[in-house]
Amino acid sequence: MPNLFESHPGHGLTRELIEVLFPMCEQASAGAIAVDKHACISWINSRYASLLGLADTHGVIGRPIRSVIPHSRMPEVLESGQPLLLDIMEYQTQQLVVTRLPFFDEQGQISGAVAFVLFDDLQPLTPLVSKYRRLHQDLLAAKRALAKTGRGTRYHLGDFIGASAAALEAKRRARLAAARDIPVLLLGETGTGKEVLAQSVHTLSARSGGPFVGVNLAAIPENLLEAEFFGVAPGAFTGADKRMRKGKFQHAQGGTLFLDEVGDMPLGLQAKLLRALQEREIEPLGSNQVVPVDVRVIAATSRDLDAMMAEGRFRSDLYYRLNVLEIKIPPLRERRADIGILCEFLLEDICNGQERTEITDAAVALLSQHDWPGNVRELHNVLERAFTMSESAEVLDTDTIRRVLPEPTLAPERPAESQPEADHAARDSSNGDGSDIRPLAAVLARAEADAIRAALARCGNNRTRAARLLGISRSVFYDKLARLS
Repeated sequence: MPNLFESHPGHGLTRELIEVLFPMCEQASAGAIAVDKHACISWINSRYASLLGLADTHGVIGRPIRSVIPHSRMPEVLESGQPLLLDIMEYQTQQLVVTRLPFFDEQGQISGAVAFVLFDDLQPLTPLVSKYRRLHQDLLAAKRALAKTGRGTRYHLGDFIGASAAALEAKRRARLAAARDIPVLLLGETGTGKEVLAQSVHTLSARSGGPFVGVNLAAIPENLLEAEFFGVAPGAFTGADKRMRKGKFQHAQGGTLFLDEVGDMPLGLQAKLLRALQEREIEPLGSNQVVPVDVRVIAATSRDLDAMMAEGRFRSDLYYRLNVLEIKIPPLRERRADIGILCEFLLEDICNGQERTEITDAAVALLSQHDWPGNVRELHNVLERAFTMSESAEVLDTDTIRRVLPEPTLAPERPAESQPEADHAARDSSNGDGSDIRPLAAVLARAEADAIRAALARCGNNRTRAARLLGISRSVFYDKLARLS
């Protein structure tokens, strides 16, 4: 028998009693497995290995149990310290009845857990299994319906991957935010995982039973934003619905309202949002009645709100109302130590049930040299392209990564007219046939500047309409315009 158990008298079972019971439990079960305190497999018997279709039991020792049994609940037992005495576990096409027990060291600390397969043939349990299947189908149907309404969450704090100091600090603040029913402001570049943390805060909070409603302010036309936020009263304007149309605040009642890209909110709506947060009430469009709301607001932006306040493009009173607890999410280039573990997590998602693909240490080192302007979203894209182009389904090496890794991002160029040095260099490099060839970056920057000025002139300096005319978002337009000044 493996030396698995170090039990503490305060937890009821002595080591001597466990050593007597374990051989009987193992013999009577259809399989047994044990994990250490890190949820890595420390022992498995041949019967369980046979159930899982494993030819070599030694090959899985030391591996995380969820890399072998994806839906294992052993980590839950380790985290809670409580046994799961009866559970139906689905593995591929099998349904196994399992019991799971934690065990402790002499100081009473959890040092591992063990699981026994009580039944691998569910025929004697047909009535119970039928009821379980019905409940499981009802649960899946409810989840699908919730997903269609967009009111549920998909992410938990464990989905924000990283063990660097910066990532751990972001997660620590997310836990603080979850414990307090206050507004939260998430600051970070695009692709850093702002929505993951926003959903995590909601999931961990006392409002987790309520709806989570997200709205991307950069994606909604300015003239529709007020109706989207506060709803529309019946017959508020010609052609309006005869029924009340609820806004995002009403949909989020009792839950969380996530305002993504809040820096793109127009000034007029900022004032109305501030009043809604202060008074905890809203007034639907076309209505004279106020509606009380109970909503927790989480806002996020990739913009520099301090600079926007200085320019008068973001209200300082709204900023201080939203920024009760601030969470700065570091860009990937500032937490390169997390790239390896991120690759493991992202590849598991990319493989999506197919045979797992690994990545070599040299390939991770190559990825760590990139600046990742698109952050985790860009890393996911690179790994997905590498997986698609890989000749070997088992390993991603440096050659595969190098083929799909973007070229290093160059610093943005200033407009051509503000770069006499560039023009001078271009003239010096002329081929002598009378042509005036300039660097491509300078030509593109000049063309972009001309397009922005022409759009502003056509739209009477209305920046929102100019951005729409150019086919870019307001945030991108403002960033490009700032580089022209």
